[in-house]
Amino acid sequence: MPDPNPPDPTLPNPTIRAALAGDVPAIAAIYGHAVRGSVATFDVADPEPAYWQAKLDSAHPGDHVLVAEDADGTVLGYAYSSSFRPRPAYDRTRETSVYLDPQAVGRGLGTSLYARLLERLRDSGVHLAVAVVAQPNPASDALHRRLGFREVGVLEEVGHKFGAYVSTRWYQLLLEPPGAEGPGPD
Repeated sequence: MPDPNPPDPTLPNPTIRAALAGDVPAIAAIYGHAVRGSVATFDVADPEPAYWQAKLDSAHPGDHVLVAEDADGTVLGYAYSSSFRPRPAYDRTRETSVYLDPQAVGRGLGTSLYARLLERLRDSGVHLAVAVVAQPNPASDALHRRLGFREVGVLEEVGHKFGAYVSTRWYQLLLEPPGAEGPGPD
């Protein structure tokens, strides 16, 4: 079967790997661009570096932060998974996100990063991935559908940013067969 995410010739040999503490400034810069210039996140101020370090330090087997870097070691984007909600029954559900440096958009890198993150989630025993996409965002909607996510609903005007109300579209992807047995007693 052909690779659904062939390498982009304009992005020579990007490397996707687990994020390290030294990647925090690049991750923060990419996210900061989204905070200040888009509704892709509902944050209105850049989180402190400790926020990103806490994501890297999480010991939960379903929490991952991956980065894509070019041959020079420049971080071009990142994808991460984290707790969906803090209650124990949600333990095998993870919320997922991907962000790219504006210079790296449109090269297939988001698809490659996200696909690798989903592989890690499956390997970690995560049952369900959940994603939230602020609207309108046709590129992110297409990315989620391309990777097998299914739309499960819209929250109308749930956020307010840049002087306007913003709706979100919710997606989910079962990473195990429906009805799969959990890891043990509740």
